[in-house]
Amino acid sequence: MKLQERAEAMISKNKNMMVPYYLMAAYAYYKQDDPIFSDAYFDELAKRMLDCWNDIEHYHKHLITTIDLSAGTYLGEYPSIIEGALNDFKKSS
Repeated sequence: MKLQERAEAMISKNKNMMVPYYLMAAYAYYKQDDPIFSDAYFDELAKRMLDCWNDIEHYHKHLITTIDLSAGTYLGEYPSIIEGALNDFKKSS
């Protein structure tokens, strides 16, 4: 999956990027019914975030809880920037 590979490349360079990619993936899945990542990758991303949660620094981190990550889901509020970022991410593939 091309989008998944691009996200992984960014995350491998900067673990803090897990936050926006997690939010974009959740938005794509739950709000648009158009997943950008496989279910397995999304679950892996949640586990990785949980494993290094205390080391992640991102201004949207407060929106995600460790309960969300443990469940491999996100049903919270999305910042307005997420939809635009997701659309740009999809277009750039």
